[in-house]
Amino acid sequence: MIITIFGMIALTVAGAYWLARAGGEKRIVFAQAPDGPCAFGCSMAWLAIRSNDPQEVVAALRLEDASPCNWNSGIGAVYDDWLGASRLFVTPAVNGWVFAVGLALPHPLGSGFTDKCTPMLVDLGGRFSETQYFFSYPPIDYYAWARVKDGRLVRAFAVSDEGIVWNKGRPSREERSLGLKLFELRGVRERKGDAGGELILHPTEEHVLRLASRWSIDPTTLHAGYMPPALGFITTAPQSWRSERTRKAA
Repeated sequence: MIITIFGMIALTVAGAYWLARAGGEKRIVFAQAPDGPCAFGCSMAWLAIRSNDPQEVVAALRLEDASPCNWNSGIGAVYDDWLGASRLFVTPAVNGWVFAVGLALPHPLGSGFTDKCTPMLVDLGGRFSETQYFFSYPPIDYYAWARVKDGRLVRAFAVSDEGIVWNKGRPSREERSLGLKLFELRGVRERKGDAGGELILHPTEEHVLRLASRWSIDPTTLHAGYMPPALGFITTAPQSWRSERTRKAA
């Protein structure tokens, strides 16, 4: 599945947008021919929002420069090394869910940084019956998930190679059913002789995707025939989402 996704990206990202000269300026033009869903999820962050209206999601996230964009172009853009740092793709509705996809989403980074993820999720919780957050990025051993239901943050968890950085609410039934107490062994802390010491255990990308399938939809299973052709929206992430270190008191 991972090979399929990245193979699709390699083949389509060049066609997802093009640079046009108009009055001497370069501008990015995203494809607007409606198409069916494209898979995503590996090494990616996304929101799953209970809605049938992507325009409502755009408004709730306060995205001011959204332009119509098809799946192929939007997913290609958020995976692109250059465009992906600042772009977000809001997808057409898929079985009652709208996804907001992109590494530009705010992430929980621990006590040394301002938490911009929780306020965003709580705000969305006041507008939609359910909002979910997922982030999987194996290159830095970072995995996260959160769930807001009926306006209440019921679960939030994030772990990096430095340990747990976000942990709110009790583990859900779905987490426990996936055996998430039996995390993949990643290393040993304070090893003492042959007896060993405290174990540092982490989930994997597979855990994140399987949890997404239990809570909403595993986006790596999406394909062109999953839903009729439609358009979503491509937008630039607000600068207010950028990470900021907390200021230490004087």
